This record gives sequence, structure tokens and C-alpha cells, in this order.
Amino acid sequence: MSKEKVVLAYSGGLDTSVAIKWLMQKYSLNVITLTVDIGQGIDLEEVKNKAENLGVEKAYVLDLKEEFVKDYIIPAIKANAMYERAYPLATALSRPLIAKYLVKIAKENHAKYVAHGCTGKGNDQVRIDLGVKALAPDLEIIAPVREWGFSREEEIEYAIENNIPVPVSRKNPFSIDENLWGRSIEGGILEYPYQEPPEEIFQWTKLQKTEPSYIEITFEKGIPVELNGTKKSLIEIIEELNKIAGAYGIGRIDHIENRLVGIKSREIYEAPSAVIIIKAHEVLESMVLPRELSHFKKILEDKYAELVYYGLWFDPFREALQAFIDKTQERVTGRVRIKLVPWNFFIVGRESPYSLYDYSLATYDKGSTFSTESAVGFIKLFGLQNYLYALRGEKND
Repeated sequence: MSKEKVVLAYSGGLDTSVAIKWLMQKYSLNVITLTVDIGQGIDLEEVKNKAENLGVEKAYVLDLKEEFVKDYIIPAIKANAMYERAYPLATALSRPLIAKYLVKIAKENHAKYVAHGCTGKGNDQVRIDLGVKALAPDLEIIAPVREWGFSREEEIEYAIENNIPVPVSRKNPFSIDENLWGRSIEGGILEYPYQEPPEEIFQWTKLQKTEPSYIEITFEKGIPVELNGTKKSLIEIIEELNKIAGAYGIGRIDHIENRLVGIKSREIYEAPSAVIIIKAHEVLESMVLPRELSHFKKILEDKYAELVYYGLWFDPFREALQAFIDKTQERVTGRVRIKLVPWNFFIVGRESPYSLYDYSLATYDKGSTFSTESAVGFIKLFGLQNYLYALRGEKND
């Protein structure tokens, strides 16, 4: 009788490498691995060979950077998506894409199960589980790390005993997740919130430049299309900005985060491109969107970021918000100028053919076209209800 199959989301790291052997031993399953390149700088062939050497039935490796940018990062840029106004959702945005391909590979191989290396404390277990169930309710999900009960030390010991090569040691206990949009670091001394993160954990944001410089980002309908006047793909813009801004140490985030499962967690992120692009996009929106639309969109942005963070990418609420947000981007076209300095950046200029900023109305110089006489009448009408409320109260006191 042939064994049932499981498709495992495989990163090549400690948890999923151990999971291959554990799934074979605990559940007697034939393991198929799925590894996706979304800009984390991995060697797909090397990961494939590693999986095959651990005895998997098949090892799929897919370059999904284009799809990640088109279907996940661009919508997030349009939404200025920052969970708790701090985290640009790099990891959260990647999970629905991984769930989508877990389902796809499982269906192609008639697998009964999918599996992932998420812990029982983190948010990713929710994101993967909800994503899979939204697309394939009948698939069963196994999460080895939730079940096996290993401490970090015990897991490393298990890997050593089973000759599983892993990029983690007792001297380097940090857990890293990385893609085009950002890099997250957890574990070790970072679990003590008062301790400053050691400099060696950072890779993208090492201070190398101290002289100020300027960059320009051009947007078309909410999407970055040029960097410093040169048309580039968004992948190229993100990669180049990560290097340019990262050399100034820009993009470090040290955040006490409210996880969905109810835990407060200290999270360290590096996201040079994300923080700059989202801020530039916000600034351009403030120039072209009418006041009420601009204010209301801010309210929806917080809810949108929550939904993505909570793993509800495929939820109809997120999709409905996306339709609204996409509509707001029709005039978000223009150019933003940014000054880079050590550890920080500043928006110093913006322009758009759809700008609602009118110099002749805004200037305080002589010759302004703004009618102060009209302002007097406007103030009277705008405050009429408050005036009547105060007047009636005075008469009846």
C-alpha cells in the first residue's frame, strides 16, 4: 500500500530540515518539498539538493519574485500597509503566496496533507493555515514544530544526531526570515526587550555612508516606476534602494508587536526600501487626494494592515478594501525627492500633474487668489450649529 503524501514548505533552515525527517518517522509520509525564491538570496539548486539528500520524494524550487511583487507588494504599497504603523509586513505578505503554491503542488501530486515549519506562538501558523483552508478546505495541515515539543537546544541536538546540516548553531541562535520587502530577526538576546540588538545581526542596514545624498522616486498610479530618473522594474527599484538606503543605516525597526495569538513580541526588522517607498507614496497621496478621501483612506489602511498581518489575505473584506484602495490610485502619479542622511531620511520635494496644491491659493504674498471675504462667510456657516447651541444654552441658563 502506497504511503500518503505531504507537501512541506521548505526553507532549508533548521525547523523545516528537521521536519522532513520527523514527518517521515512520525507520520510515515512521503515528503514533497516546496521552496520559493521571493528575494531571500537563496541558491535554489542548493536547497533542492539538500532536500533530496534528506530523502524527499520530490523537491520543487520556484522563482516567484515577479509574482510576489506584482500581486502582494504592489497592493501593499497602494495601501501604505504598516502594521501598528511600524512594520511593513514583509513576512506577512509572503505567506499567502506560499499557501497558494502549497495548495497547487498538493493538488498536482494528489497529496492529502500540507505542512509548514511555523511555531505554535507565532503569527505565521495562522497565515499559512488560513491561506491553505481558504483555497483548499479539504487539505489537512501538519505543523511539526507545534507538535514535537522541542526546545531550540533540543531541536539543534536532534539535527546534529540525524546528520541534518542547518545554518543555526548554539553560538548563532537567531531565526531569520528574509525576502525582497524586508528581513526579520528573532531569538537569542533579542528576546530581552531592554537589551540593544547586537550590531552583528544586521546585514542590510550597516552604516557605510555619512555624506547626505538625494534620491528621486517616480510613481505612476501608485506604483514606483523610476529611480533617479531611470525607468526600472519594481524588483530593481526595491533591490537598489535596499542597497542605497541600507548604506545609511536606514530601515531598522525595533518594535514590540502585538501578535495575533495574544503575545507581545520584540521584533527586529530591516526594510530600507519598504519604509522609504511607503513614506514617499504617502506624501504623493497627500498632494493629489482630496482631504476627506485622504483622511478616510488612513482609517482603512490600518484595518488593511491588520487583515494582512492576521493572515486574512484571501478574506473578502481584504479584497473589498483593495478594490477601494485601487480606485484611489488613479491620480497617484508624480515624483518625490528624498534626502538620505545617516540613520534617517527626509522628504524634501514632491510634484504631480494632479497636484491639488495651488500656489496662488496657498501663498501669503500679495496677489493671492484666495478670497478672505468668502472665508468670513464660510466660518459663519461652518460654525452655525455650535453658535446656535451656545446661544440656546445661554438663554436657558
